[in-house]
Amino acid sequence: MKNSNLFFSLLILLSAATLRAQSGMDANISYATFKSDDGGYIEVYLHVVGTSVEFMPVTDSTKRAVVDVVVLFKQGEQIVKFDKYRLSSPPSAAPADFVDVKRYALANGSYQIEVSVDDTYRIGNSKRYDSAFSVNYDQQTLAQSDIQLVASMKLAPPGSENNPMAKGGYLFEPLSSNFYDKYDELLLFYHEIYNADKAVGADYLLSFFIDNADTKDKAEAISMSHKRKQAEPVTASMQQIDIRQLPSGNYHLVVELSNRDRQLLSQKSITFQRSNPYLHVSQEEIASGNMSLAEEFVGKLSEQDLVYGLKAIIMQVDKSDGEHVKTITSERNVNAMRLYLFSYWAKQSPTNPEAAYEAYMKVARQIDENFNNGFGYGFETDRGYVFLKYGAPSNTVFEENEPSAPPYEIWFYNQFPMTGQNNVKFLFYNPSLVTNGHVLLHSTARGEVNNPRWEVDLYRDAPMEVENNDYIDGTRMQSNTGRQARRLFESY
Repeated sequence: MKNSNLFFSLLILLSAATLRAQSGMDANISYATFKSDDGGYIEVYLHVVGTSVEFMPVTDSTKRAVVDVVVLFKQGEQIVKFDKYRLSSPPSAAPADFVDVKRYALANGSYQIEVSVDDTYRIGNSKRYDSAFSVNYDQQTLAQSDIQLVASMKLAPPGSENNPMAKGGYLFEPLSSNFYDKYDELLLFYHEIYNADKAVGADYLLSFFIDNADTKDKAEAISMSHKRKQAEPVTASMQQIDIRQLPSGNYHLVVELSNRDRQLLSQKSITFQRSNPYLHVSQEEIASGNMSLAEEFVGKLSEQDLVYGLKAIIMQVDKSDGEHVKTITSERNVNAMRLYLFSYWAKQSPTNPEAAYEAYMKVARQIDENFNNGFGYGFETDRGYVFLKYGAPSNTVFEENEPSAPPYEIWFYNQFPMTGQNNVKFLFYNPSLVTNGHVLLHSTARGEVNNPRWEVDLYRDAPMEVENNDYIDGTRMQSNTGRQARRLFESY
């Protein structure tokens, strides 16, 4: 007898890669203003897409890009602050994105910011940006900083005080732009509140919500949150909003402060754009031909890949869909196969169907390799079906040489969310003795094969040892020192 989890420790990894060909520099510049003890300041965020600039060798295995950055702050035609510096990317084996943050103290007033970024190694490869903004902070008036959209945030380690990406005890990775594509699931933002102790003097209500920039309707179903805050000199606020169900469009993220009587005291907002093309995709909409799949992941799959991917999910769909999949795969209808496969994964993961497909197929390929018996794919076998549908078991027992029984194995699931059960078991046996010829004999999972006579069927080579000699209706075998299946089945 063997007790092993060697195969069932299989690790599922989600990965997504985005490759973009750039005709010119792709550099995103944004900013946000804040207040310190010394007055107002602006943070300027620069994100350079690595594939859009020239990387030159540093060592035999690493490359580096270099850009020249000029930042101007103007009031009218007068330049009130000027900065010029050279920014180098970290050395890397292949072109990679890199970011930078700069802070500039500014007096209250209205300004024009102008930023130019030039590729040092590729003449003429550049980016220009300009925008108007204002700084308006004092020591008495209730105020909010700008809203800073961030890609990620984490607690700042000790010694991060001088790190330009550290603020309020956190390290922030700037968001490359105010655009959220189909792969983004969370909107993270940071902002600060000033002088509430002096201007309000009591607890106040902090609210944030998303409204439609085109219709002005509050999207309360997406996100609206209220938090009671104490009046303090400075209050830092970090929030996240789930945007998986936010349709494509232009939106405002709004942060409001109100007093106990719900009177509005202050408001800040920032505009962002959301692309979520798969949110409400249906099979009918895709099949109508109004949606192009040429640029989607299914457009890159060969006919063989499509058949393989569809056969890997056929046990996950209902009976009518299963018949449809069988028809289009047998007919080798490439367009229909692409339509169905894309529709299936768009429903499973509206924000990133390709990543969901790749993660699933990573497991399917491994199962195919381990359970292949020469009569179809490994995931089409009973063990492959169970593994793909329910995941790896918590424990397994393998028996290959028990007298009067063909090779068998028992899979144990401590928890079974699919049916809400605990301690679920599957027993597979191999009466044909062919390689990987195991079939499901019995299970305690709801909806799966449940065979009260499983022990009699397993030991069919010992018909005279059925309990009470009732071979017709008997469900148990007589005790035998070498007969372990029921003891093993019931011992977990």
